[in-house]
Amino acid sequence: MNWREKLYIIIFEADTPAGKAFDVALLFAIGTSVLLVMLESVSEFESEYRPYLKAAEWMFTVLFTIEYILRIISAHKPLKYMGSFFGVIDLIAVIPTYLAFFIAGTHYFVVIRTLRLLRVFRILKLAKYVGASRIISEALVNSKAKISVFLFAVLNSVIILGTLMYLIEGSESGFTSIPRSIYWAVVTLTTVGYGDIAPSTVIGQFLASIIMILGYAIIAVPTGIVTSELTRSRNFTNICANCATKNDANNNYCSNCGNKLENSSKS
Repeated sequence: MNWREKLYIIIFEADTPAGKAFDVALLFAIGTSVLLVMLESVSEFESEYRPYLKAAEWMFTVLFTIEYILRIISAHKPLKYMGSFFGVIDLIAVIPTYLAFFIAGTHYFVVIRTLRLLRVFRILKLAKYVGASRIISEALVNSKAKISVFLFAVLNSVIILGTLMYLIEGSESGFTSIPRSIYWAVVTLTTVGYGDIAPSTVIGQFLASIIMILGYAIIAVPTGIVTSELTRSRNFTNICANCATKNDANNNYCSNCGNKLENSSKS
């Protein structure tokens, strides 16, 4: 086994003691670097420890840059790794600090490194949950048409309600323009209620009450759509090995090609 193969096992595999130790150390470094960036945004902390924070930021950036280069060197297919999800995230994690030389403030984007903490799935053997996440992802994708129609209806509603409130209340109550009134309608419909604008007339308060009640129903709709798709996905868990068609869990044969399903119950 040559040095590249040994390096690959350490960096990309978590089954060996060395690989697991590497991943644990990496996650600790990622977590620490993100924590330091967050602390840097606190003015009191930043003013007192600025030199140390900058030094630590560069230390972690250099460390992650070396790690990224080693991943490319040891990967069996470097280009495939560089184009993969983690490959792109690994690259983006080190870019902000270098960009800070040219664009002020970009170093705060290193909090993107938190995405690299997803590697904990590999270390803790949580791969079995990937299937569950796939079902959720598919449910969201399958729901996008219905949710898009729903959002379009909500958009129209807040435009109409906001315009009505602008006509009813006027600038005297803080509804100085239709866009500002639409903002109030969105805040009220979502039951957030900042309170920076409030109707003062009886008609305006009545309309606001209707919007508030309507908000509870609107919040429940997307949940119902996604839940319906999740239930549907659970009922179609038998995937045909021949044509990849999803079938009902109780089916013995594929509804598309008639191929016998591997997970079907024996008759």
